[in-house]
Amino acid sequence: MNEATLSEISGTEAPEAVSSARGRRTRLSGWGRYPACESEVYRPEKLAELRSVVVSNTRTLIARGAGRAYGDAALNAGARVVDVERMNRMLAFDPKTRALRCEAGVTIGEIIDVFVPRGFFPPVTPGTRYVTLGGAIAADVHGKNHHRESSLAAHVSWFDLMLASGEIKRCSREENTELFWATVGGMGLTGVIIELEIRLRHIASAYLEGEIIRAANVDDAFARFEAADSRYDYSVAWIDCLARRGALGRSILSVGNFAAPEALPARLRQSPLRPEPPSRLAVPLDLPGFVLAPASVRAFNAAYYLRHPSAARVITPYQPFFYPLDSIENWNRIYGKRGFVQYQCVWPLGESREGLVEVLEAIAKSGRGSFLAVLKKFGAQEGMLSFPMPGYTLALDFPVTQGLFEFLDRLDAMVLKRGGRVYLAKDARLAPEALRAMYPNLDRWRQIKAVADPDNRFSSSLSRRLKMEPA
Repeated sequence: MNEATLSEISGTEAPEAVSSARGRRTRLSGWGRYPACESEVYRPEKLAELRSVVVSNTRTLIARGAGRAYGDAALNAGARVVDVERMNRMLAFDPKTRALRCEAGVTIGEIIDVFVPRGFFPPVTPGTRYVTLGGAIAADVHGKNHHRESSLAAHVSWFDLMLASGEIKRCSREENTELFWATVGGMGLTGVIIELEIRLRHIASAYLEGEIIRAANVDDAFARFEAADSRYDYSVAWIDCLARRGALGRSILSVGNFAAPEALPARLRQSPLRPEPPSRLAVPLDLPGFVLAPASVRAFNAAYYLRHPSAARVITPYQPFFYPLDSIENWNRIYGKRGFVQYQCVWPLGESREGLVEVLEAIAKSGRGSFLAVLKKFGAQEGMLSFPMPGYTLALDFPVTQGLFEFLDRLDAMVLKRGGRVYLAKDARLAPEALRAMYPNLDRWRQIKAVADPDNRFSSSLSRRLKMEPA
């Protein structure tokens, strides 16, 4: 498939005219809607426009993709933000090597729309399709197959990075290696990713064949994960974070592999790579606080657990398996005008069971329940500031209410004492001292950042809050 053909089928042809990118004062937030700030936002369409914005910057600048980082990673209060969503051309694809070359503004969803009907799928995907590849590399996103395939960076061959000077460096495991690893998981603080090559995976259908497994408590959930580990590429669990005593950590596990066409029901075999579009809902307004009251969350969690009995074999379209919340437009409005914080932590494998019990007991005691509590298993991981490590990770959503940050500080201490860490792409309130303790490669990252960006032009609200930049 050559460049012209790919551009034609993807509908991402370059704009005919070059227009100068101009900044516009805009109020921004992450997906959690907390915090929010005003920035001077630029939306370049071509490389020359991007270079002009970067080189003319006399204060600080951060790149922003689709705005799906939850906290302040893609915010830059009072300074420049460069939105790269318009730089989203797919440039070339080799079906033999599965290598896709594209601009960094291409989203996971755009790749899926073009390539699933042709038998290819992203090698790693987070829980939403609405993320750009540049942002996904900057956060080094992980998915439900991390225990098998590691994070997204494991499947990126190279990327081109624009430095503050306007110079472009090709970064890979063989070329500018340290800059490659400082950028992967580096939250956009080394430069702007402009182009990359990623290897897709083959699929024979757009459906997954797997199981729904009900786990009675924490120990049962861990045993079920371990049993499924060698049989399934993808695994994830919804966990009831308000259950207590013998039911602490009760879960619903979803595990699966992409299905062969012959495994599908007869009605689906004619078009195995073209599933029916999912039904879509919308949250039209900010919901009132009582919806998230502890009693409401407890009742919802109990009902959700009971209505999902174990099923030895299920066939599921890829959309609800990987992206259940993408079918609900503006689902972040469920948490009201104040917004919410997603708290995601990971523990080393040997500490995961006790760490999970400790955190779940604290959450249940506090009554700060979460509808959306997810447990996954991580495998091997490379990276300087990458979040995953071999072990288990828990992600929860908490509405912003009085006393929340003090409570999360206590969770930080629990996670830290067991050698765990918190995910920066979800964070909105971590303390600098906790960051230094959780990310032991931070000083080496700072050294590389100082060489690539000596005047510290790439900065964000997150990096300043966490004091990440070199002194």
